[in-house]
Order: sequence, then structure tokens, then C-alpha cells
Amino acid sequence: MQRYRNGFDVTLQPDTLVLPLSWRSPKLIFVNSMSDLFHADVPDEYIHRVFEVMSKAYWHTFQVLTKRADRLQQLAAKLRWPSNVWMGVSVETEKYFWRIDRLATVPAAVRFLSLEPLLGPLSNIPLNSIHWVIVGGESGPGARPMQREWVTSIRAQCRRAQVPFFFKQWGGVRKKKNGRLLNGRTYDALPVARRTIVHV
Repeated sequence: MQRYRNGFDVTLQPDTLVLPLSWRSPKLIFVNSMSDLFHADVPDEYIHRVFEVMSKAYWHTFQVLTKRADRLQQLAAKLRWPSNVWMGVSVETEKYFWRIDRLATVPAAVRFLSLEPLLGPLSNIPLNSIHWVIVGGESGPGARPMQREWVTSIRAQCRRAQVPFFFKQWGGVRKKKNGRLLNGRTYDALPVARRTIVHV
């Protein structure tokens, strides 16, 4: 497909920015599902345009996830943060707890953590400024296993902090077979009502 001719190299698609404005039914939209909006190769002006569209499309809810928490923190004060924008950071191990500190400074209505792929135990997660936690194992060839006690510890921390907990998957080479049951049930908590997810 022409849009993916550059593989995983950063490629801007300015003509698609306004698509959410044409979707009349409210949706939960995962922005840049295959990339990172705050990547160094994405111009500041482009990021501003994305936020402008998200603000105009107020009937949708937008999830933005980044590993570039330093750049997020640097730009946050210059961006408009409507209540329909959820901002999150990826935290795979305790080594990346600093990303949570950066996220805590961002004035998003919903700040969330994507603990995926979870590659080690996470103790004493700073959840005081967090509104939602997602946990998931690595998937695909060479996937590193996720331990059950890592997940149950995070679930307990979320319960104590009264933070909604979403368990996405166990992962592995055969992630569908491994499923997403934890303690015999699914965990699908969200900070607001669930909507249809569209990847853009």
C-alpha cells in the first residue's frame, strides 16, 4: 500500500489529519498506532495541527501514546489540551519510570500508562497523577514471557490507588491462544465509557 511504502520510517500523512471530522459517530481513536507523534522527526507544526483537529473533533476521544516523554513535556505547555485527548506513555520496566514523571506535568484530562510489553516487575508505580493503566505481554516471534505475579502486583497497586486497570493480553508467539484472562476473568476498566476504536 502506497501509504506504507517507507515501512516504519517516519512518514507524514497530512491529507488524513481531517478524517476524524467526517466521522459523525463518536469513536475512541488511537492516534499513530504504528508510530509516535512525538518522534524527533515529526515537526512541531505538524503536532500542533494534530491537536487542533482533535480539539475540533470534540465528539471523539483520542488516545495518544509516546515513548518520547521528554519532548512531550517540552511541548505540552504550547499545545491545547481539550478534554477529549488522553495522553499516555509506555513503561516496559522500572528503568522507564522517569516517563511517568514527565507525563505527570502534562495538563491532559486523562493521563495513562501503557505497561506493554511488560518486561519485568514494576514495584511502587507512581500512580498519583495517573487515570488509567493498561498491561500487556509481548507478542510475536521471540516474545519474552510475562510473569503472572508482575501483572497481579500491578492490579493490586491500581486497586489501592483506585486507578482503572485494563489487561490487554498475555502475549507470546500464539497470543490468541494465550488470551487475556487474569484470575479467570477479563479486566476492561476505562476512565470513561468504551467507544469503537479506530486506528489512524
